[in-house]
Amino acid sequence: MTGYRQILAVPGMAPLLAVSFLARTAITADVMALTMYVVLDLQMSYAAAGGVAAALTTGLALGGPLLGRMIDRRGLRTVLLVTVVVQVVFWLSVPVLPYGALLGAAFAAGLLMVPAQPVTRQAIASMTTAEQRRAAFALESVQGELSYMVGPAVVILCATKVSPGAVVWGLGAAIVAGGTGIALLNPPLRAEGETDAGAAGRPPRRQWLGVAMIAALTMAFGTTVLLSGVDLAIVATLEEAGQVSWAAVVVAVLGVASVTGGLIYGALSRSLPTWLLLGLLGLVTIPAGLAHDWPWLCVAVVGTGFLAAPTLSAVADAVSRLAPAGVRGEATGLQSSAQSAGFALGSPIVGVAIDVSVPAGGFAAAGLAGLAAALTGCLLSRRCPSPRSPRSPTSACRESAGRGARRATTIDRK
Repeated sequence: MTGYRQILAVPGMAPLLAVSFLARTAITADVMALTMYVVLDLQMSYAAAGGVAAALTTGLALGGPLLGRMIDRRGLRTVLLVTVVVQVVFWLSVPVLPYGALLGAAFAAGLLMVPAQPVTRQAIASMTTAEQRRAAFALESVQGELSYMVGPAVVILCATKVSPGAVVWGLGAAIVAGGTGIALLNPPLRAEGETDAGAAGRPPRRQWLGVAMIAALTMAFGTTVLLSGVDLAIVATLEEAGQVSWAAVVVAVLGVASVTGGLIYGALSRSLPTWLLLGLLGLVTIPAGLAHDWPWLCVAVVGTGFLAAPTLSAVADAVSRLAPAGVRGEATGLQSSAQSAGFALGSPIVGVAIDVSVPAGGFAAAGLAGLAAALTGCLLSRRCPSPRSPRSPTSACRESAGRGARRATTIDRK
């Protein structure tokens, strides 16, 4: 754990992780808060609540690279000011908006959500050395896992004790407080040696959005498809067994296993390939469908949980290494969009598998989705030079992309 103490000792790192945790916990619960509000206060159907959730999630997926590009061009505080103002207006107005207006407002709020997660990843990449980065991203993944465990549970508890409208206001206040806190901290998003490089201009997208980056984004998407699918498969399995009330216990075991796996992975002396971690995650998920009651399901999901946070941290590390300083905001935004898209599509994909087969088919579909993304990432990664090459794979792939861009420019001029 010495490595973690060194990371938390980096100036500004501990406050950043604390404030970011507040914002991320609230953001992970926003869909649940809106669902509870639409169903309980507006007394509308779950389908109507799903429409609001879909609008917000679509906005989140589209807004990631947009906000990242704005951060690269305009700076962190400008973007945070805009997003905080938008969140204040949205969450204050939710209780007075009719349903149709709420759909459009939810999309706008998602599009301009406080970018707590991408900013934290950018700051980690700039505030840590290459040797510290794996452990730092492991902490960030553990933070994300804890936010998913705490946020929705707190919203559900509070919504049953007080009015959902009050919960909506409280959630909005937490998002605004987190965004304001990050703005006050104003963490560096580029290392000292990267400042001049960023001032030289943004590299063209075709230079950095190459094979290696596409591989990393594909695996980011596949990881969250798998994880969101597993949540649905857990509920379906326990519903068939008449034990759906135990779903919270199984999900809690999954979360604790993920936190444990993330901390252990961050303490290792060397990294593992992202495609290997995702492939193993897919493999251990498929047999979880053999469990038919909650005690065995708790055992079965330990392997999935244990590899979840390490896979997510490996994806974040890969994106940070592949992205030049001048476009790191856009790259981390693309990663967030890929993961949001995976969360949005994972449940429908696995839901279809459950409907046409049995609940165990949900675990199989989720695991196979992870395996497919891992295989794609592996095949794409093999198009880059071997790590044994004197040059790093990242720099070699960038140079190859740069040569292609120069050739295309020459052809265009001719």
